[in-house]
Amino acid sequence: MAYAIARLEEIEEVSDGRQPWRPVRSHFGIASFGANTWTGHAAGDRIINEHDESDDGQEELYVVLGGRARFELDGEQVDAPAGTFVYVEPGVRRTAFAEEAETTLLALGAKPGEAYEADGWEIWAPVGALYNEGKYAEAADRGRELAEAHPEYAGLLYNVACCESLAGRHADALEHLRQAVAKSERLREWARGDSDLDPIRDEPGFEELVGS
Repeated sequence: MAYAIARLEEIEEVSDGRQPWRPVRSHFGIASFGANTWTGHAAGDRIINEHDESDDGQEELYVVLGGRARFELDGEQVDAPAGTFVYVEPGVRRTAFAEEAETTLLALGAKPGEAYEADGWEIWAPVGALYNEGKYAEAADRGRELAEAHPEYAGLLYNVACCESLAGRHADALEHLRQAVAKSERLREWARGDSDLDPIRDEPGFEELVGS
């Protein structure tokens, strides 16, 4: 397929219990950069969750597709009507709110100097609500189904391992962690300091798997 076309409303809207969004990258199967839209359906809604990309080191470009947004960038407020581009470097604390109903932002991101690595977070996100509620066994069950359907995503396997670790399923957690780090060296480094994996940190093979 040389090209594909979709209108915004044709991409299914999903939510992880915070802001509703549409997984544009996943919809098209884009492999070189992240792309999603986020919508505030009512004035005052938070559109972009507060974060700074320090862990991922991604540059982000936001485009206001419709409505009017208010960005907060390291505490500075920026008015952003439709047609505004907002570029943000890693380390800058950012969030955005809808100033008008049905305000939609397109967010594009990738890490400078590195090939983009899709980790499947868009697929995992709806399960994240179960994780946030402490329903680790339920999240692990649902996540495992998703990982079996999408085994190409290292991040998805990693999240399943974290939930299994917290749910007391140590053998399963180690196996999914092994699969995750085999696909992405970056996740091996994450695992060294991730408290979700503390329950399996003394299991035979863990230190050999992630290093010290």
